[in-house]
This record gives sequence, structure tokens and C-alpha cells, in this order.
Amino acid sequence: MHRARRVVLVVGLVAAAYGGGVLTGVVGSRTPPPATVSSSGVLDEAAARIMADAARPVSRQQLDQAAVEGMLKALGDRWSAYYKQSDYTSFQAGLDGRYSGIGVWLRAAQDATVYVASVQPGSPAASAHILAGDRVVSVDGEQVAGETLAQVAGALRGKPGSSVPLELTRDGEAIRVVVQRGALASDDVVVTRLKGGVEVVRISAFTRGVGSAVRKAIATSDQGATTGVVLDLRTNPGGLLTEAVEVASAFLDGGAVVSYEKRGEPVQHLDALAGGNTTVPLVVLVDDGTASAAEVVAGALQDRNRAVIVGSRTYGKGSIQEPAQLSDGSAIELTVGRYLTPSGRSLDGVGIDPDVLVTARAGSATAEQRALEVLRGLVAASDGSARG
Repeated sequence: MHRARRVVLVVGLVAAAYGGGVLTGVVGSRTPPPATVSSSGVLDEAAARIMADAARPVSRQQLDQAAVEGMLKALGDRWSAYYKQSDYTSFQAGLDGRYSGIGVWLRAAQDATVYVASVQPGSPAASAHILAGDRVVSVDGEQVAGETLAQVAGALRGKPGSSVPLELTRDGEAIRVVVQRGALASDDVVVTRLKGGVEVVRISAFTRGVGSAVRKAIATSDQGATTGVVLDLRTNPGGLLTEAVEVASAFLDGGAVVSYEKRGEPVQHLDALAGGNTTVPLVVLVDDGTASAAEVVAGALQDRNRAVIVGSRTYGKGSIQEPAQLSDGSAIELTVGRYLTPSGRSLDGVGIDPDVLVTARAGSATAEQRALEVLRGLVAASDGSARG
């Protein structure tokens, strides 16, 4: 029932760790001519000197990229990222539900170690027996230590049919596989109807169109036959903030969903759309892979007393990233603020404590069963109140 697709953890506002040395006083060295300095100042001066005199040739494009990446590192923010033009194009396509790669989502631990968050069924990664929880050690022979999620994701993407060797670890054991990339597209919303009129709505990521798909599924379901809903947000790494707000709107009739504050700007409040289903019993299933925009939905429904949250504590990514395209087609993505739930909670580094705890050790099937048990209790309580 799980689906997974895009390979970068992102929350957007749109429509949403080097050493070196210096060699001086070399015998026989010459005094170099002064570098040509443009209005850009010291960066152009340094680039001209490096291109003219460095032992290893390097292009201005490479230096520009390194300079931007260095600026982002100076922020000390692991979520800020730089995308080359091709990577940014793929990033945007991923938000539309299509991309070329191996079919995994990635997540970063607090120590910046990169793990597979989930694997898309039927994808090249699934065929190669890659599993959620696998640690990514190297991609195409290059170690990923110190790389950002965007850089690792970019290395995994490529032309359909091309191959990429990966080194992973699983339970301390090294695993080496070669995966053939493919052109992938998937539906990030899967609705499954169970016995007793229960609908399980699984959302893999908040890509474009997810919000309207969920609202349509809830609005067009036979209310007489649908007794309750399980909203499964496990291993959902986030996505577009606006899509998260629309998903929450499927179960709310207006009112607060999330607020955020950008530097120098007043607090922005995002409210639910009117007309959502406010009566159907609702359980939200979460785990430690539920992050970012997915936490916005779970936090809003919890604060608004609209749902019972079942599972384990969520990831705790309460920051918002916003991409900005540069003149050469590349882009930078910056953390521009922190969001708050309707009650004013910041989830950054904290996450959401479920109302009904099911530890990760208990397993996925146990969490699902517990969610259904809780939902049956809600349904029974709802029927009892209706009967008076």
C-alpha cells in the first residue's frame, strides 16, 4: 500500500559539512600580475587568481558553484541546498509527480547521515531489494559523507536506462548493488477500502495535486457507507506546504492549519478551505519518517481535536524552505522560517507525540492494526452519540 517517489525532503512556500593549506615563500616563485577585478569585488579577484595560477585547471563555472555552496555551508543549515540547472529541473519535475531515478525517498539523520526513507513499489530500487532504513554510503563510487540531501538525490537521478552503483549498509552489513535508473511517475495518493466501510488514504508525499485528490476522495465517497478514515502519513517526508493545507482542509471547515514567520515580515497564517468533512471519524497514522509538511497536517488535526494520532513520534522538521532560481538556471533553496501549529507549537527538533503510542519496534502491521482498533472505537462512540 506504500508509495514513494521524490528523493529530497522539501517543504516549499511556492504555490509551499573542508580543510586546506597555504604554500608561501617558495624558492623561485614569481610575483604574479594583479588579477583583473570586476565590480563583484573579492570573489572575482579570487576566481581570476585561481584560474590563472592554480596547478589544477578549474573553470569559472566550477568556482561559482563552489562559492555558492560555501555560502550555504556558512549558514550552518543542513536543509539549505544548491541545485545545478539539470538538478533543479528534475526537482521541479519531481514536485509534479515525475522524475528519472531509482525510486527512493531520502532522509537525513541529525548527524547528517543519509538513509533511505522509503522505496517506491515496482521501482528499480525495489527490484534491487533496497529497503527503507538502508544507510547510503556511496553513490557511483563517491562517498556521500558531508553531502547534502540535494546532492545525494542529484547523484541518484540520471537518464533512464543508465546504471548507478550504490554502497549501502543494513544492520551493520555492507551491501553493494547496481541499479538501472528509470523514468518514474506515481500517484502519491492511494485510497483503499476495507471491510466495514473504512477507507485508508495513504499519502506518500505532498506533490502538486495531492490536496485536491484527497479532498475529492473524501467529498465523493458515499458518506453513508464510509464509516471512518485512516490517513496514513508514515514515511511521508513532506512536500509543498500549500498541498498540506489543502489535505487538512478535507477534514476541516475553515480555521487555522499553520502559521509561519519570515525574517522582516509579519506572521503569515494559512487557514483551511471551507466545506471539509468534519464528522467522519478520523485516525492519522504516523512514524519517525513523518516529516515537514506531513507534520503540518498531523499537528493541525491534532490541535483542532479533529483526529486521533496513532504511531510513533514524528521526525521533527519544523522549518520551511523556499527555492530561488539563479540567472544561469541553477537554484538555491533556503530555510526562510519556522512554522507553528494552530496551538502555537513549534515541532522543529521535537516532532509530534502521538495520542496512542505504537513503538517502531512493534512493526508496521501492529501500527496499522492499532489504528483500526482506535478507529472502530471512534466509530462506536459516534454511533452512540447519534442514537442518543
